[in-house]
Amino acid sequence: MIKSVAAFVLLGWMTGCTAPEATASEPAARAPEAVEPTADADPQARALAESVLERMGGAEAWRRTRYLTWTFFGRRRHMWDRHAGRARIEADGDVYVIDLETKEGRAWSGGEEVLEPEALAEAMQRAHGMWVNDSYWMFMPYKLLDPGVVLRFAGAGELQDGRPCQLLEMTFDGVGNTPDNRYTVAVADDTGLVEEWSFFAEADQLEPGFTLPWSGWKPFGAILLATDHGRGMDWAIEVPQTLPEELFR
Repeated sequence: MIKSVAAFVLLGWMTGCTAPEATASEPAARAPEAVEPTADADPQARALAESVLERMGGAEAWRRTRYLTWTFFGRRRHMWDRHAGRARIEADGDVYVIDLETKEGRAWSGGEEVLEPEALAEAMQRAHGMWVNDSYWMFMPYKLLDPGVVLRFAGAGELQDGRPCQLLEMTFDGVGNTPDNRYTVAVADDTGLVEEWSFFAEADQLEPGFTLPWSGWKPFGAILLATDHGRGMDWAIEVPQTLPEELFR
């Protein structure tokens, strides 16, 4: 568990999550692309979040990045066209293609397209929930200053491996699927990157549901992404220049 050297008040949190599936939370239900400083953040927290963004390549590099693919804990394969706001999810033999703004799209189960309106609506809701959860596990450090985030500097701390870090306390102001969640986010002093996080299902919960790494940072095009989120899983991350259009039809 992240050890805090400074005492701090546990604040009510941004987008709460229900206890994760393997899982972290399901925070802000929007594309993880907002990088403007619109969060409610104290000066130290804002400065630290902005420095993390720069260390990962900066806001402009993130804006230019269009296509991203990854596999969530070996279970779900995501293909995301950020600029068009659309995604394809392959999970347990099912396929979903969804417009992330309208939450509409198409779904296939067992190779057959889901056409019945109520069943399709349920499939789209399921797909959007998977995308919200899984994209947060991939891109949380790019979302520290998203609208609806409440970010507070929580002092100096220590990572599980003993390295010194700076702590951010992140809660949510009525946004996302699980707005009662809270996270403690640890930024390592030596790398300037998010290297660990702790998840609390409720803002006033004293012990985290988990503490897991954000490590194995590697360049993908003009940005950096963490490739290790614990549990020994390969996230098979790619940032291709393009993806076949038929994937999103």
